[in-house]
Amino acid sequence: MEMTGAHIVWECLERKGVDTVFGYPGQNVARLHDALRDHPSIHHVLARHEQGACHMADGYARAGGRPGVVLATSGPGATNLVTGLATAMLDSVPLVAITGQVDSARLASDAFEEVDVTGITLPITKHSYLVRRPGEIAPALREAFALARHGRPGPVLVDITEDAQKAAAPFSWEAAEPTRHLRHVPPAPERAVLDEALALIRAARRPLILAGHGVILSGAVRELLAFAERTATPIATTLLGLGAVPASHPLNLGMMGMHGEAWANQAIQEADLVLAFGMRFDDRVTGDVRTFAAQARKIHVEVDASEIHKNVRVDVPVLADLRAFLLAVLPELEPMAHADWLERTSRLRERAGAEAILADDGGLRAPSIFHELFRATGGRALMVTDVGQNQMWEAQYYKHEMENGLVTSGGLGTMGFALPAALGAKLARPGEEVWVVVGDGGFQMNMRELMTVVQEGLKLNIAVVNNGYLGMVRQLQEFFCGRRYAAVSMASPDFVMLADAYGIPGRRVDRRADVASAIQEARACPGTFLVEFQVEQELSVYPMVPAGASLDRMLRRNGHGADRATA
Repeated sequence: MEMTGAHIVWECLERKGVDTVFGYPGQNVARLHDALRDHPSIHHVLARHEQGACHMADGYARAGGRPGVVLATSGPGATNLVTGLATAMLDSVPLVAITGQVDSARLASDAFEEVDVTGITLPITKHSYLVRRPGEIAPALREAFALARHGRPGPVLVDITEDAQKAAAPFSWEAAEPTRHLRHVPPAPERAVLDEALALIRAARRPLILAGHGVILSGAVRELLAFAERTATPIATTLLGLGAVPASHPLNLGMMGMHGEAWANQAIQEADLVLAFGMRFDDRVTGDVRTFAAQARKIHVEVDASEIHKNVRVDVPVLADLRAFLLAVLPELEPMAHADWLERTSRLRERAGAEAILADDGGLRAPSIFHELFRATGGRALMVTDVGQNQMWEAQYYKHEMENGLVTSGGLGTMGFALPAALGAKLARPGEEVWVVVGDGGFQMNMRELMTVVQEGLKLNIAVVNNGYLGMVRQLQEFFCGRRYAAVSMASPDFVMLADAYGIPGRRVDRRADVASAIQEARACPGTFLVEFQVEQELSVYPMVPAGASLDRMLRRNGHGADRATA
């Protein structure tokens, strides 16, 4: 069967089960958009900016568990994907980006809208392809999807020249089956390594699991809980690990790290065995690596060989898929009891003090918003957060009960992520209640995607936490620059009026007493609803481990009553 390169692209996507593509048209993908009309099973979401389209595909992948697809033209269209690709790369999100390119004959001639996008994106993708002939399209796309999912997931870019889209070639799905890059498929756990890990697990008296994003990516949520319960091992999670363990589970200590729970950080420092499951010892988790879990032996289960020993030297490195490892060790473990250790971690938590920060004194502090959101939804909404103080308060005060209930940018820390990512997440899980959590700064970066939300007819609940500052940077300047604020005061439009211009109803809240009713109004609205929360301006996120400090050297709250996280 012969068809044009443009039709081969859509035929491949259909056969991979793709039903949604996010993108923006342009000259060098005009052939692709023309051919799309012959493939009505695929819905194209027209973003207002290519970065937004990439975040949409990212949110779709995180929420739905299968690769997101983004389409952009050459030149500025392709370069506008860079931040989105880097965001997906650092958080191990499976994504396939398809870009148009100038004709093969004009490559390297500085032609209009020509840029070496494969060269630009090599460091921020698992692989980048330049396709010059129509017969190469199907093999490249099939391999791109395999690479995006196999091993440690990540983004892959396929750049297709205009003449390759225009010309025709024989198409054979079977002949295009990928055969390369099988090194990305994780090996089975080795017997000798399993024995070493089992010996440490059986000998431990103060074990602690550090659960990361890999728990969700490997589909190991149930196996993780079975392991923790059988071995009586408490669990601390990374930011992206939130949603791997129900917040109400008695073994869940909550989030660790720079803005994590103080009792979780203290438990890390007192543990005699750390089991790092699907996490990469990011600096926001470890603090000073020289003092991180200094009393503990360490087992690291990781699917990406480059992450082993990269940041923290471990005693037993296990290069394997996490679920495969847990399935291998579970039958060999007898039930354990660590009563003294569990009592110790319980005491650490009890010493945290009252939640005085949530008290209603008439004003509005940001943590109250997330506390009320948790109360209203029971921890079972799909939360999509931006980056900064709003992200950390959500992680601290919204208790995630739903598996894979948080979509957020962790490794890159991309402001402007939340709104477009939530759009993608809603399309992946249309039956879920989705909340967009964003600060006034991050919202202004990609608020143009409100029109995409409206055009798609989606129901999102948007919480804009407006404190008039770039809050996290202001906090750093308060702590470490003597409150010499520079370039952090943020003027904003009237967000409620802005939403109205897009045909979205909204409401402004500046009192604690009105938070619950505003949340209820948003939830009851059949379409998208925006709530602008005007909060106390100079409230900081506590606790905070200063960059490079030890985990137990946390800065704690001095005002508003007892510190919620004092250990």
